[in-house]
Amino acid sequence: MNLKLTNFSTIIIVNKNQEQTRAIRVKTKHLNRLKHYIIGIAAVFVMLALTIVYLTNRDSKEEQERQQLLSQIALLKSKLPAAEAAALATNTNKSSAQTYIESIQGKLQKINDYLRKRGLKGFSTNDIGGEKNADAKLSDNEKYSLYDEYLSRLLNSVAFTPMGYPRLSSITSAFGYRSDPFESGSAELHPGIDFRGAKGDPVRVTADGKVAFTGWKGGYGNCIMVQHKNDFQTLYGHLSHIDVRDGQEVKTGDIIGKVGSTGRSTGTHLHYEVRKNGRPVNPVKFLTLNN
Repeated sequence: MNLKLTNFSTIIIVNKNQEQTRAIRVKTKHLNRLKHYIIGIAAVFVMLALTIVYLTNRDSKEEQERQQLLSQIALLKSKLPAAEAAALATNTNKSSAQTYIESIQGKLQKINDYLRKRGLKGFSTNDIGGEKNADAKLSDNEKYSLYDEYLSRLLNSVAFTPMGYPRLSSITSAFGYRSDPFESGSAELHPGIDFRGAKGDPVRVTADGKVAFTGWKGGYGNCIMVQHKNDFQTLYGHLSHIDVRDGQEVKTGDIIGKVGSTGRSTGTHLHYEVRKNGRPVNPVKFLTLNN
């Protein structure tokens, strides 16, 4: 397409210092629209300026309203009667004390849950703050704080200390020396206790911990060993089936295996041991809270 010369305009740029000129050809339609471009840009700047002014005024107004509200609140507080102020302070203290009580009751509930899973009777929450702990030198909040700290330690101890029964049944063989059932006339140390059971009866772990060993272990047959905190270990022997794996985290009351008669066993039962730092201790001491 051939463009006519009238479609272009020539702009001459003069350099005063060097007295040189430079000509630029621009389409005439752009020059005609230049006025509209300038008006559009000016309108944008005006809108931005108005927006900034509006936002500044609004923030200033909100800050003034906030300061007025704070002043009104301060004025109302200063007019509050002394009796009402004292009552308000008392309610605040009661609220704080009540928070401690609720925290203690929550921890006792967790402890009771652990004990019930082990077949043991839980603690009562009715005797909190009795005469034993009535110390005139301590405020209520300080007393409740001490209770809370004590129960936190108790909760941790109960959670990770083997307590209660791996299965609720009668004991058929106690801890200690006994006659060897396989060799008459000789004695052997029985490092745990045996619980009566039928093949397939569930076996439950007696404390939170991590499975340290699963598999065949000499005379124990199919065996599970669980590592607990506080340097305790528990062992469950002669199992017909193992339901956990090495390294698995277990919680109090979880079913970890089934009763059997594998290994050096004369009949179906559960052999249960509690060890402290690797040495067997009498599990009877951990069956109830009164031993």
